[in-house]
Amino acid sequence: MLISREEGKVREVNPKSLQELVDEKVLGKILHTFTLCTGLRAVLVDVDGRGVFKSPGLTDSSGFCQIICNHAKGLEKCHGSYARAGKNAAKFGEPYIFRCHSGLVAFAAPIVIHGEHLGSIICGQVLMWEPEDFFWTELEEMNKGLGLDVNSIILAAKELEVVSSRKVQAAADLLFVVTNYLMETGMTTLKQRQEIAEQQARLGVEIQARKALEAALDSLEQNIGYSLAREKELLGRVRLADMDGAKEVLEQLLAEIMVKGAAKLSLIKARVLELVILVSRAAVEGGANGDKILELNSRYTSQLGEQNELDEVCQWVMKVTENYVTQVKQGANLKNRQVVERVTKYTRENYNKHLTLEDIAAQVFLSPYYLSHIFKQETGMTVMDYFSQVKMEMAKKLLRDPRYNVVQIAEKLGYSDPSYFSKVFKKKEGITPSKFKQKAY
Repeated sequence: MLISREEGKVREVNPKSLQELVDEKVLGKILHTFTLCTGLRAVLVDVDGRGVFKSPGLTDSSGFCQIICNHAKGLEKCHGSYARAGKNAAKFGEPYIFRCHSGLVAFAAPIVIHGEHLGSIICGQVLMWEPEDFFWTELEEMNKGLGLDVNSIILAAKELEVVSSRKVQAAADLLFVVTNYLMETGMTTLKQRQEIAEQQARLGVEIQARKALEAALDSLEQNIGYSLAREKELLGRVRLADMDGAKEVLEQLLAEIMVKGAAKLSLIKARVLELVILVSRAAVEGGANGDKILELNSRYTSQLGEQNELDEVCQWVMKVTENYVTQVKQGANLKNRQVVERVTKYTRENYNKHLTLEDIAAQVFLSPYYLSHIFKQETGMTVMDYFSQVKMEMAKKLLRDPRYNVVQIAEKLGYSDPSYFSKVFKKKEGITPSKFKQKAY
């Protein structure tokens, strides 16, 4: 938080007052440098969330946001999202990562001088994960009531940049460093700034900003995040509806988050929000009903903001994870059957290709490990054994056709080496393809 040595009550000031306290040339240079480094938009807003200054040479919003803001109610909601984010950032004294009313990820860095919250720098308008089916449903639900064309919103959303959680947190912390430098060393008083030579000011800001950016990036690269291996293990436990296993791994993750977050509530809550989103996606992959998960997501996003103590956050995320696992248990059977049907259909339609387990898993948007688990559970055989069985069934059908010889059949089945095809066929059927063909006539 950008605070002077003097303490005072927080009061609102209008955009004109905020602009009078900020040297637009210096601010423009810093925002432009930040945008070049991160590729993310940055805009200065007042306490009401209304734009005051944006990075030069760049629109202050994405195509998606422009569609939303063209509607008066949508613009009003944007201002409300930015105002609340700025207020929370000032309250906690650090960057505040949030999802706006339309479902995008953004973050706010507060500007506080002499104890007065004057505004914030808002950055983001991105996604933190690749959109899936239930995200489009969520997007439609969140923007309901604006009277906008849903297809236009979805097309615009597909153009949004997907940014990793590491980059989002790094950019937020980076913006925090830049805004602190901006207000504490570059912004003293209007009179003092006017007495400083313009060239010296620009040079000083650029040198210090670059040093701050490099130092922040070096530090964040080492300290941000938690064990991806444990995260993957947690998501796997959720997909398998393993309640005890999920709790055990979650406890380990929370311990890491606490250490990495240095007991900063807003940072820890941002990590927890990311984790909840990932767990909800894993729940859907595990067979939970998408509509029900969407309903829970909306409720939990609001609830997290109400948790004001670290122990409350930990207890809350444990309960949330339990609820997601319960949803997986309830919907897993139906989901698994649907997955098996899609796999069998895909393999039968592509018997002539050389497919790997990874290729097949990608078609049903599951990990190879998880697909193997549910397919074996439902059918009693592995995915690749089933695919081999499909190929052998088609092989016998083609061997009965006098138009094709063994070499041609091997090629039609996706085998580049006819001798390898013969070896596989004999192992499965107990007879070579040539002898099978002879007996078929």
